[in-house]
Amino acid sequence: MNPIKRSALALAMAAGCVSPAVHAHHSFAAEFDRNKPLTLEGVVTKIEWQNPHIRFYLDVPDASGAVVNWELELGSPNGLLRAGWTRNSLQVGQKVIVSGFLAKDGSRLANASRIVANGKLILSETTTAEEAAKDDAGKYK
Repeated sequence: MNPIKRSALALAMAAGCVSPAVHAHHSFAAEFDRNKPLTLEGVVTKIEWQNPHIRFYLDVPDASGAVVNWELELGSPNGLLRAGWTRNSLQVGQKVIVSGFLAKDGSRLANASRIVANGKLILSETTTAEEAAKDDAGKYK
């Protein structure tokens, strides 16, 4: 195989390796609707700390009392770590109140912009986790 064909093949293989990560990331507006805010109250069932976004799952009772599982998307792991989060900031079994925005496709997927756990604000889209916990702890008891 000549050097040009070998280089083209190597480039194609490299592009194939990174393309799933590139396609997995999206803008907020591509997937979520700011005109469809929602608030969910339930129990955390699973947490996934992986790029490009941390995701967690919440069991929430619906209007009929049946429990349904919601998928909630947060920011990137690095972004939340810089904001003061750790892997223990949110835990499986914890009861939380989450505010966010529904996915455009109407599925049980939402972007979480605010999380209250144990009477404390642990995530707000405008402050770090540490600042939010200090400033708003008394408001949600």
